[in-house]
Amino acid sequence: MRNESKCTLKIKQIALISLILLFFSADIQFFIFKNEEIKIENNENQRIQIAQIYERDIDILSTRSLEKRKYTNNKSIKEITISKDMDLTQRCGVSKEDFKKLMKNLKNDTSGFFYKNSDIIYDLCKKYELNEIFFCGLIAAEAGWKINENHRNKCNYISIMSKGKLIRYNSEQEGLEAAAKLLHNKYLKEDGTYYNGKTLKDVQKKFCPKSSTWVDFVYGRMEKIIT
Repeated sequence: MRNESKCTLKIKQIALISLILLFFSADIQFFIFKNEEIKIENNENQRIQIAQIYERDIDILSTRSLEKRKYTNNKSIKEITISKDMDLTQRCGVSKEDFKKLMKNLKNDTSGFFYKNSDIIYDLCKKYELNEIFFCGLIAAEAGWKINENHRNKCNYISIMSKGKLIRYNSEQEGLEAAAKLLHNKYLKEDGTYYNGKTLKDVQKKFCPKSSTWVDFVYGRMEKIIT
């Protein structure tokens, strides 16, 4: 009997220990499972947050890109167009960087005058609402591609006269600005003294009234700039 009691007691102890171990094992597994669940949930939340941030940044970049295109709206050099009836107050539409490239590749600019002053020319055309190709074409027509000596020495590039003589300016920039300002204020502004319209033919009526070839001559120079 005693042996049976001892045996029964041992069985009960083993069973109890097994139940305890089983309980702790289940509890540990539950804890691990819950922990993993929390990790998964946290990871998922992180992924959602990252995706939201990414989408927000993409939207911001897209908006900025659209705004930049809206305000710059630059053409490429190949998209520049000219005509004899064009509005000379409408700029050619390229960026300053591309305009400088255009001047750098201008084969007729053998003295380097146009490329050297490309920054100034671009800024002046912006300030005085002039088409860059027209402005350069007029300079090339009046002073020549190399800028002849008389025009160069007096920094007078579109033959601005006073009492039958070329006016002298103190620097290339001053001379170029005088030319741009004159064209804007006197010839292409509606209340200008010599205003007749905004095309080459309109400007010719007062700028060079005795010439029947001036329009073709200036336009020919303009064509060489973009071809």
